[in-house]
Amino acid sequence: MTKNVFDTLTERGFIKQTIYEEDLYKKLGSESVTFYIGFDPTADSLHIGHYIPIMAMAHMQRAGHRPIALIGNGTAMIGDPSNRSDMRQMMSGDTIDRNGEMFKEQMRRFLRFEGENAAVMAHNGNWLRQLNYVDFIRDIGVYFSVNKMLTADCFKARLEKGLSFLELNYMPMQSYDFLVLHQQYGCSLQLGGNDQWSNMLGGVDLIRRKEQKDAFCITFTLLEKSDGTKMGKTSGGALWLSAAKTPPYDFYQYFRNVEDAKVAECFRLLTFLPLDEINALCAHTDERINAAKERLAYEVTLLVHGQAAADEARAQAVAAFGGGGEMPSVELAASSVSTVADVLVAAGLCASKGEARRLIEGGGVSVDDRKIADPNDRALPAEFVLHKGKKVHVRIILK
Repeated sequence: MTKNVFDTLTERGFIKQTIYEEDLYKKLGSESVTFYIGFDPTADSLHIGHYIPIMAMAHMQRAGHRPIALIGNGTAMIGDPSNRSDMRQMMSGDTIDRNGEMFKEQMRRFLRFEGENAAVMAHNGNWLRQLNYVDFIRDIGVYFSVNKMLTADCFKARLEKGLSFLELNYMPMQSYDFLVLHQQYGCSLQLGGNDQWSNMLGGVDLIRRKEQKDAFCITFTLLEKSDGTKMGKTSGGALWLSAAKTPPYDFYQYFRNVEDAKVAECFRLLTFLPLDEINALCAHTDERINAAKERLAYEVTLLVHGQAAADEARAQAVAAFGGGGEMPSVELAASSVSTVADVLVAAGLCASKGEARRLIEGGGVSVDDRKIADPNDRALPAEFVLHKGKKVHVRIILK
């Protein structure tokens, strides 16, 4: 190993919180560390919120460490209460298992599952679904203080409306995952989003107290807009890594339209481009930042969907924005858009409703041959060509 991966993750802006940092830094710089990240398969695709942890796994593996991608087909039977004001919808075991299989295929674009320090796929249902509950609370529950658990950030939102006993079990169960992975694979490090900090500390504490062995955790920054809200929400819902749920063109356009202030951060967190190249691309804050946005959109789409899809999305974007070629088509859920302004944002032609409104009021938008004067115009055919100015033309299909 050469450069300490902790330095790489720090320089690129990944790390939010750590514990026992000095010891962890030495460990990462002197040996191959087995680490894990958990993914609860509550949908049939990963979404953009999973992207930063997956990229961190890839950086770690490239630095010589061994990743475990833990598919939470056991914990998903309960549902993580972190940052939620209501209880998650219950899903069947079969649905959860199918979702987990989808996750595997998507991760293969980022991680190696063969060769030296090959990534491991594990499923916590293999041990959680077989637990004897009385044995579990005797052997594991004794290490958890309910008073301390109720002060954890992950439970705060739920306490306002009522935290169920079912959800209270989530922290000990996630901590037990870390213990099992420590025992089976020698795993000593858990990584995850910063909203998992309290749960992750539970696992570190469990291993150190029960096994008398070193254990560590690192949380990563969340992908947020300048106003502090999570990035990755579109008018049609989440920004998915599945082409069936978010088409590559829509995915590309999302990052093409990211706010100027977030371009450099997205490059550092979501691509493997060297920092020097990122700094050069983002050196300008005027209209030249658009070239950086186009590169960002291409690089992220390339990683998630592959070169063919990234090339096609870029070609469609060039055509849509006046570069000639085949007119791009965008399919939108009819239920997700009700006005022309909604369509402009959902199709990636405007970054916000405010921008769409100003464009329409300025006379720059037409639906087929009809000039739009009202941003709240709701006369939307099932299929039409949306014109933005004189050069941008996109076929819209409402389904």
